[in-house]
Amino acid sequence: MKKLIILFLLFTIHYSLFTPAQAAEAPKRIISLAPSMTEILFALGLEDRIVGVTSFCDFPEEAKKKQKIGGMSNPSLEAVVSLKPDIVTMTTDGNPKEFEERLRSLKIKTYVFRARQIPELAQGIREMGLALGIKEKADALAKDMETSIDKLKQRRSSIKKKKVLFIVWPDPLIVAGPGSITDNAITIAGGENIAAESKSSYPKYSIEEVIHQAPDIIFIGRGMSQENIREVSKGILKRLKSVPAVKNKKVFYVSDYLYRLGPRTVKGVEELAGYMEQQR
Repeated sequence: MKKLIILFLLFTIHYSLFTPAQAAEAPKRIISLAPSMTEILFALGLEDRIVGVTSFCDFPEEAKKKQKIGGMSNPSLEAVVSLKPDIVTMTTDGNPKEFEERLRSLKIKTYVFRARQIPELAQGIREMGLALGIKEKADALAKDMETSIDKLKQRRSSIKKKKVLFIVWPDPLIVAGPGSITDNAITIAGGENIAAESKSSYPKYSIEEVIHQAPDIIFIGRGMSQENIREVSKGILKRLKSVPAVKNKKVFYVSDYLYRLGPRTVKGVEELAGYMEQQR
């Protein structure tokens, strides 16, 4: 009898060591505190379980119909609690740490997405899948992304490296700097970001520095504004008329795919790579 008890205990310990801790029942009521989280949840097929999102969660279109709980930096604790979530998904890139602590103090389960750059995205999705009880779906999505990125890296060997500037906003001039998703994308696509040595991820940049760096290609992001970005950009492009990218008509207006780290990020990299391949 004693031997049977020992064997049972050994089996129990072995099982607990090799079974994922998150292999609990999948949450049925999910709140997303970031647009990137919402996009990932939809991509994982969890749209029917989402009971609340932020006012900035606007993609896919169905996300706009979900109950709003406030902004990313200032979500309403009362609204979150009233929706009785099984789990709240958050990100380190935009959600306040204090809000996570308040949720935990109320015994509300949270999951914090920690990936902030493209090389971290696939693993971040895998970890999120474990927390949400959908490991296989998350693994499949992550694998697809890794495969697409690997193919893009292989393609860049045939591209002559060009100096690139990505304008996030033309006036004041805000560009994509080191550590940003867009900086990752430029590198993966085979370009050289002229703002890569800046001190912040989205620095203000001077006209003089752009002229000095002489980019071969300029990308201008559409962003979240409803304004006509082409009209808004006329002034800055006039001031940069001596730059190779402007002189040679290598200024391209691109989507906002690289403004959030999520399922559309790969499309954003593919978009940049497509324009760069035209310049071989």
